[in-house]
Amino acid sequence: MFYGQRPAVIEGNHRLTFEQAWNRGLQMANGLLALGLEPGDRVGVLEDNTFESVDFFCGAAAANLVRVPLYPRNSREAHVHMLSHTGCRAVVVSANHAGALAGIVDAVPGLDHVIVRDDGYEPWLAAQSTIDPDPVVTADDWFIIRHTGGTTGLPKGVGYTHKSWLDAGRDWYYNFPPVELEDICMHAGPISHGSGYLFTPMWLSGGANLLVPKFEPGEVIETMASERVTYTFLVPAMINAIVRHPRVRDHDWSHLKVLQTGAAPIADDTALLAHEVFGDVLYQGYGQTEAVPITMMGPRDWFGQVEGSTPLRSAGRPLPFGDIEILDPDTGRPVPLGDEGEIAIRCDGQMKEFWENPEATAERMLDGWILTGDIGRIDSNGYLYVLDRKDDMIISGGFNIWPAELENVLTDHPEVIEAGVFGVPSERWGESPYAVVTVGAGASVTPEELSALCAERLGSYKKPIGIELTNDELPKSPVGKLARKVLREPHWLGHDRRVAGN
Repeated sequence: MFYGQRPAVIEGNHRLTFEQAWNRGLQMANGLLALGLEPGDRVGVLEDNTFESVDFFCGAAAANLVRVPLYPRNSREAHVHMLSHTGCRAVVVSANHAGALAGIVDAVPGLDHVIVRDDGYEPWLAAQSTIDPDPVVTADDWFIIRHTGGTTGLPKGVGYTHKSWLDAGRDWYYNFPPVELEDICMHAGPISHGSGYLFTPMWLSGGANLLVPKFEPGEVIETMASERVTYTFLVPAMINAIVRHPRVRDHDWSHLKVLQTGAAPIADDTALLAHEVFGDVLYQGYGQTEAVPITMMGPRDWFGQVEGSTPLRSAGRPLPFGDIEILDPDTGRPVPLGDEGEIAIRCDGQMKEFWENPEATAERMLDGWILTGDIGRIDSNGYLYVLDRKDDMIISGGFNIWPAELENVLTDHPEVIEAGVFGVPSERWGESPYAVVTVGAGASVTPEELSALCAERLGSYKKPIGIELTNDELPKSPVGKLARKVLREPHWLGHDRRVAGN
């Protein structure tokens, strides 16, 4: 085994070599197969970033099971939907999240097993074989199903094959400095999200993955310094918190090679401050869960002077293993260079399709191209600028929130007639959802009550930052569709883009 005795996993005081991590993964694979699971079956997982999470990361791949990450910040209702519509036969859950899945077997048809990482987990794992089950694996087999918000309110499963997942990892690292054996990649954000794309490529090059269970700026700074972290992925909200922390300048950051950001726009002042603190290590990429990354930009690019371009305001330049077009939103045809339109992307590391959702696939995929719903333009030097959103999606702290999912919850309240949800600028999160809700005369419901309802049904991070009650009908388009942009516009006065960063 390559790198067998080298460090592979770091989490607090826990250290695993590649050999130890792989053996634990094989034990997890055999333990799952012993339950009657078969290659191709979907298995959910609800966890934080801990060394035990690597067991399933390795084990699912070794058994050719399809990993379906659940998100701790989501509601039970969302967990039930994600497990149900992917047909999960089992779910692995850490002890601290077990309560969220209590009785889940009764709520999810076909779900047979819940493996809880409680006091009995380590003895159970140790009892399993370390012999590689070595199932047949093809490049086109499903590897992972990640979920993204849905325009109708229900999350959609984004399916990646083994090949497309490896291709995505290749593209993430294409512009990075080469990984060396002593390198450490810190995951301060969940490996179920953007940071997870950096995990496998780091291992394949012999570097170690450092897992942070919970993001706390001061602790992350001390970990980055003491472990001499060389690579990390942080969403803009995390960077904003770190670079403004009083202890960040107490350390020498010369060991840091790559601080990658993405998932949401980053404000100019945050990017400039991070560049001042950390130096020439910042990289920015653009893409979506459906296809990522398609652009990338390193520090000399990002903070340089380029005639005819404004790199600081851009999302980078196209990577060589993909294509990008700007399309007329009405005709679907490419617009002249420099004109605005919908961003369409096509790359090796993109989803195969939405899981068992041909209607959504047809809506978002056109002849192999992913229609992003973002409005942007490309200049003559190839820099992409993201200017607005065609489809009203809100990106808050790196998490996608669709207005419809909040509107569906709000209108479930008996006193709510209709609801309009849209994104407003937020200093902390870049954007946050805001709601205007129509109620009848004499209604007693309060904004606080509706906010609590949203938190209970969807998770607290999706609740509106503010709820405005009105007796008036909400604005509609000529065909009777809710005109969210009319509600949204007053909150964006003074902004030159209709997307915000932090």
